[in-house]
Amino acid sequence: MRTSRRGLKSTIVLVLCCVFGVYSLRMVDVRAAQRIGPSNAFGKTTTTANFAPDELSDILQQAGRQISKVAAKTSPAVVHIESEREERNSVTEETGSGVLLSDPRVEGVFVVTNRHVVADAELRNINILLSDQRVINPIEKIEDAESDIAVLRVRDPGLEAAHWGDSDNLDIGHFVLAMGSPFGLNQSVTLGIISAKGRRSLDLPGSRVINQDFLQTDAAINPGNSGGPLIDLNGRVVGINTAIASQGGGNEGIGFSIPSNLVQFVAIQLLEHGKVRRGYLGVELDDKFDLDDAKRFSLDRLFGARVSVVLDKTPAAYAGLQRDDIIISFDGVDIQDENDLIHRVSMTPVNKQVRMIVVRNGRKMTLSVTLAERNVQRSSLPEIQQPVPGPTLYQNTGLSTHRLTPQLAKQIGFKQSQQGVIVMNVADSNQDADHLQLFDVIEAVGRTSVSTEQEFLEQLSQIENGPALLKVRRITDGKMTSRLVILQIP
Repeated sequence: MRTSRRGLKSTIVLVLCCVFGVYSLRMVDVRAAQRIGPSNAFGKTTTTANFAPDELSDILQQAGRQISKVAAKTSPAVVHIESEREERNSVTEETGSGVLLSDPRVEGVFVVTNRHVVADAELRNINILLSDQRVINPIEKIEDAESDIAVLRVRDPGLEAAHWGDSDNLDIGHFVLAMGSPFGLNQSVTLGIISAKGRRSLDLPGSRVINQDFLQTDAAINPGNSGGPLIDLNGRVVGINTAIASQGGGNEGIGFSIPSNLVQFVAIQLLEHGKVRRGYLGVELDDKFDLDDAKRFSLDRLFGARVSVVLDKTPAAYAGLQRDDIIISFDGVDIQDENDLIHRVSMTPVNKQVRMIVVRNGRKMTLSVTLAERNVQRSSLPEIQQPVPGPTLYQNTGLSTHRLTPQLAKQIGFKQSQQGVIVMNVADSNQDADHLQLFDVIEAVGRTSVSTEQEFLEQLSQIENGPALLKVRRITDGKMTSRLVILQIP
């Protein structure tokens, strides 16, 4: 979400919220609870609300103190993010939020935010403002466009991480806090409830987000809150605030957060593999499937996903799935619609054997399918649709590269913030200084920066004739140098 501090024109309204529900039930003393009124016309007794002013004040104060404790517990882990991305003749600024988290499966503390907050920004142009007012830069950025999640590796002692919560345990009506930097006002906290779960088919700007399973909340979310955490009353992160439904661009009581269980899955995949390994089924689905169609296929209500095409030599084909099958259950979970199935397939571990229940010719049947890994060239398409064939990537059996991670960079004498791909093998390792050598780090093809093997190969594939000009970093006699190297393309 874009915002400008200089352009902030807002009216700040103070609102006194009387919070009863869970808090009042727990905090009212026994004597107050025993104030029972006369029986009503149905023979049931009713409680009175005749609390003394000091008792009501005490209830509200205790509720306020509890919320304050929750906010204080998580605030040190909430960060403000400012990024700049350079375009043709201009610089675009983005501001947003993030949260420091950790996981026993990976080393260190990392920042989770929305991809659209830091997309296309160089590491040096991403500033992370900590709660103690220190400003740090990430040493690595890993993005996943299809969930709008980005992970920023940071290296700084004494960082305090928040704790993951279980978003599956949230119910509609549960109180939550939205934290972040709305309109650049960092360390802001708002209170609301979970208004709905499983919101899908949202038309989000930018590339299509296929992993849609949003939590809806009325906690105030505004431009600048993107990437900030949604917190439960135990102070745990149960979501990442992402979008709002608004006609005027500000909060209108409808905000959307990515559930923490989805965020954690994506973040750990990015940290462990540099990408999200998504399951692949191999079907096309009917996005026009409606109630009349459901009745035609012997369903008593609208649910499930209708298969319109089964692709050859895919997990779906091997499992015996057929056209006009209605998938109503996948891996033990009832399927609401095609978007629900797309999301669940993509979040299922690769090579996992899954049980599906389908309706075929009016009868239920069970199929077993083992999911494959989706090809990286399918990234811009729905998870279980046929991809449009992409260009053939450049291949050279005499050249092998690998994505440079902070750990590898340290081992070969580079700074951990170094970006690029490391040369693992060349056809002739005895080449002179004007050719690629082992341990070289390729930073760019021409003037286009590359940080992954995929980006490197894509750039080479775009060169139709002649050699490729590479910018490399090399350590020679203990000294770091930059040079241009010509790579002959067969």
